[in-house]
Amino acid sequence: MASTEIETVSPAADKAKLAAAALLAVLGFVAYYLLGARGAWAQWAALLVALGAAVAVGLTASPGQRLIAFGRDAVKEARKVVWPTRKEAAQVTGYVFAFVVVMALFLWLTDKLLEWVLYGLILGWR
Repeated sequence: MASTEIETVSPAADKAKLAAAALLAVLGFVAYYLLGARGAWAQWAALLVALGAAVAVGLTASPGQRLIAFGRDAVKEARKVVWPTRKEAAQVTGYVFAFVVVMALFLWLTDKLLEWVLYGLILGWR
């Protein structure tokens, strides 16, 4: 698992890296709109390169490293999951379907019974 240490203050270098990543992302969008006359390929290339650089710079900062560690832990935990077999999945799906059908019939019968009691017997509207 990831480190359980709590760090409340980021160093100035991390703040500078995150600011540079944000600036690179903004510059990518600015370049996308400024390169409109050069064609779609130039626009998209500039945007993707700038966003890629922004992600690369952002991942070198402390929050980026924690994000990478969280992703690794999530993948490790997902590998521990015991998935049901096809037969088990089909059985549980059948149980859920049967339960929903029974509940739908129960609610429909309850509705019709209340309708008959209220409108037929008490109010005499039918």
